[in-house]
Amino acid sequence: MITIITGTNRPSSNSRAVANIYSELLRKRGVASQILDLADLPADFTATALYDNTGTNEAFNKLSSLIASSDKFVFIVPEYNGSFPGVLKAFIDGLEYPNTFKNKKAALVGLSSGVQGSGLAMSHLTDIFNYLGMHVLALKPRLAQIEKNLKEGTITNELYLELLNQQIEQFITF
Repeated sequence: MITIITGTNRPSSNSRAVANIYSELLRKRGVASQILDLADLPADFTATALYDNTGTNEAFNKLSSLIASSDKFVFIVPEYNGSFPGVLKAFIDGLEYPNTFKNKKAALVGLSSGVQGSGLAMSHLTDIFNYLGMHVLALKPRLAQIEKNLKEGTITNELYLELLNQQIEQFITF
């Protein structure tokens, strides 16, 4: 089972739309997936689920159990202020340390409104995952100017679709 994680808690985000597309591309290959949407995080999880409160927030525990039961992850990483959203870092900080991601595998897909395609954000996140012992696939599609290339839940840029399909083929055997 591959867990696809939207990197933002923004409701109805472009990250969720891309996660849905990615899940469908996996399904067409007969690969099971589930989506963990950070929009489903409890609004107060940084105060009620982290540090001294670890394990006490049932809504957070439900989401973190999806992580614990998976060996492969696809992170849809939007660019916020030159990096990835703080809510993703806070979510990672709330997971069991140090073994949640150790020896597991990840693929990253970057999204941005601008022209960088979240390249720096994915670099930051790769550093964190390497520190945590997770193996990150080298091919990291950067979907720049996402609003121009995503219409009604469909990616309209053929190159972007080709890159996602290439990544999926590599990730299945990774």
